[in-house]
Amino acid sequence: MAENETNGGGQESGTAYGRFHRRVLEGRAALFAVATTVAISIGGIVEIVPMFTASLGPEVRADVTPYTPLEVAGRDIYTREGCYLCHSQMVRPMRAEILRYGEWSRAWEYRYDRPFQLGSRRLGPDLHRVGGKYPDAWHYQHMQDPRSTSPGSVMPAYSWLLDWMVEPADITSSVRALAALGTPYESTEEDWVRGQMQSQGQTIVENLAQAGIETTWDREIIAMIAYLQRLGRDGNAVFRAEGSQ
Repeated sequence: MAENETNGGGQESGTAYGRFHRRVLEGRAALFAVATTVAISIGGIVEIVPMFTASLGPEVRADVTPYTPLEVAGRDIYTREGCYLCHSQMVRPMRAEILRYGEWSRAWEYRYDRPFQLGSRRLGPDLHRVGGKYPDAWHYQHMQDPRSTSPGSVMPAYSWLLDWMVEPADITSSVRALAALGTPYESTEEDWVRGQMQSQGQTIVENLAQAGIETTWDREIIAMIAYLQRLGRDGNAVFRAEGSQ
């Protein structure tokens, strides 16, 4: 008898909320509609308002300049090869991170990153401040055989970058897309893009030649080196000028 009473009491207690929900909310269609509208509106406002307050967001600095066409090519390759899956580009404001990688990353440094390459994990080191850390020849050899420069590395070789060619016409399309999003380029004509790529690429080729490496400016490895050597340079220059390091 006691067991039956307990079960009966438990069942009644378990259905109490159900009866309340049906009677107070579901049974009052107008109230339920208002409550639902309020809940959806709050969620929508939280998502929508930030889209219209971008001008009040991160500081914008003139020190941060757009990627050059050759660096854009390197960034496209970086994205294509999925480098962001193993490398982050965000130094967090923690002592251990700053000691290893340098100044923690500021929002204004990502002004021309479309899309961001923050990454989600680190099978390899963070790359946000890798620009200028190693010579061009180091990056060339690292892509060809990662273990030759970083013993014990689990990174696969990207030897095809040494042979594959960069097409200026493709990069022109990327430059035009970035310009449409507000990146200030001097021109978006293919001849200008090609000239800029060749000029910067030839400088890297000459640096590699000093290490006994022969290649041409239109190889994908040159674009990748240009991109990696750019990472963090604008921010580092600002920090040096302001004496924050």
